Amino acid sequence: MYLIRGLSHLEPFKNGCILTIGNFDGLHLGHRTVIKKLAEHSETLGLPVVVMVFEPQPLEYFLGGNAPSRLMCLREKVIEFTKLPVDNLLIVRFNRNFSNFEAEQFIDDILIKKLNVKHLVVGDDFHFGKARRGNFAMLKEKGRHYGFTVEDTGSYLLEGLRISSTLIRDALGEGDLAQAEKLLGRCYSVCGRVAHGDKRGRTIGYPTANIRMFRKNTPVNGVFVVTMTGIDGLEFEGVANVGTRPTIDGGSKVILETYLFDFDKEIYGRYVEVHFKQKIRDETRFQSLEQLKAQIKKDVTEAKRIFAEIKK
Repeated sequence: MYLIRGLSHLEPFKNGCILTIGNFDGLHLGHRTVIKKLAEHSETLGLPVVVMVFEPQPLEYFLGGNAPSRLMCLREKVIEFTKLPVDNLLIVRFNRNFSNFEAEQFIDDILIKKLNVKHLVVGDDFHFGKARRGNFAMLKEKGRHYGFTVEDTGSYLLEGLRISSTLIRDALGEGDLAQAEKLLGRCYSVCGRVAHGDKRGRTIGYPTANIRMFRKNTPVNGVFVVTMTGIDGLEFEGVANVGTRPTIDGGSKVILETYLFDFDKEIYGRYVEVHFKQKIRDETRFQSLEQLKAQIKKDVTEAKRIFAEIKK
């Protein structure tokens, strides 16, 4: 897969392309169905598959900290796209200049002149351009004029539910990891580089691998049964806390802290993936480190019990 960082680095597709546009947050089963659909058109027409995504996501630009929590940071999204039949991933910087593009300008300058789109797949509720004037009907009309076809992504249903990032976000917020996994088609996970912390966990006997959650907010919060991959090709079991550590410092930055069972390797700087299996409890503020230590001991016992149940 070829990564195109910004419209300024976009070279015209002389023979055209098959295109879809969206946030693709979470790359859930519905998204993967769309990509499969594009790949089929690509094989038929002999043209590359291009996916256009935005960074930040439009609602993050307009709403800031009030925007819905992200299921994926950009790097996680790029990694997942490399596993799919996508030839080019175009990351468009969503800023004031781009948000002021007139809908017709977006079609003429980007879809036609730059991408030379031959087949476009978007949701029938897709809006674009200044004041969201552009819509599915406009794309269909312009397609007839310029000679490209437009197709609705359709809805992917699972057990009668329309899969969406919002539905997955709600499941994670309620601690329903099993439902989120069904909708995603895989276990919910967070990737990141292990960073140095204040080493407070070591002083109470539970050293943790810390990952900064570089998101305005996060869909999960609390204590979870997890596994970690990315170290020597192995999978390690553990328990993790996602939150602001109210007992330690109560800051505003969300941190993912993972305690791995029977693990004593130095992994600072390693890029790892934490897979969320089941929620144990909400994050809580304790009156002392001793109370926190006692609770962590209970969390570890509970996590090991759950792993034992999973393996039966």
